[in-house]
Parts: sequence; C-alpha cells; structure tokens
Amino acid sequence: MNNLQRLELETKGIKLEQEELSIYLQENDLEPFVEYNPQSATSKKNIYRAALSVLESIANDVSRMKSVKLDDMTVSDFSDSIQSRIDQLERKIRQLKTDDQLQNESSFFMLFAD
Repeated sequence: MNNLQRLELETKGIKLEQEELSIYLQENDLEPFVEYNPQSATSKKNIYRAALSVLESIANDVSRMKSVKLDDMTVSDFSDSIQSRIDQLERKIRQLKTDDQLQNESSFFMLFAD
C-alpha cells in the first residue's frame, strides 16, 4: 500500500482526484507513490495531518457542503459530523509522536532529593 492509498483509506467516502490528494500528501512531507510504512510514527502522523487538511478544505467549501447529502443527513448534520472528525484528528495528531521523538525518549527516570 502506498501513501496515496493509505490517505484514501483514511478519507473513505470523500471523492477527490488523485492529483488533489497527492498535493495534500506532499504538503505534509509524504510522497504519494512511496510505500506506506505502518511502523513509522512520523508517516502515521503525516497521514493524519493530510487527512485533516482534506477535511478542513471540505469544511471550508460551502458549495461542496450544500451538495453533500447522504440518506437523511442534512447539511447541518454533515457539518457537525465533519467538525467532530476534525476535532478528533487534531487531538490524535497532537498526541502522536514522531520517530525522532520516540527515539529520543528515555525510559528511565531520576529523582533527586535535597
């Protein structure tokens, strides 16, 4: 699976051209057709950042918001849902560490008392 396919998996149900998704990936330091590395914390964080960018773009596009209607979901329901997903992704991204941060973490603790 490459980075583009992984982003499509993360944004399932959102139809965008591959060229558009490629830009989102490149803006978040990922190459679209490079193999996705699920063991890399940095890759995972960047995929989530790219997905967040996609959702924020959709949330800012009023004409797209008006045209989206699934089953009995209204535009305001869709808006609430997308905003909720944006908030979830922002929290997840803040909590995720990069490979460098994980590498520099020390697993030992020293307590000094005077």
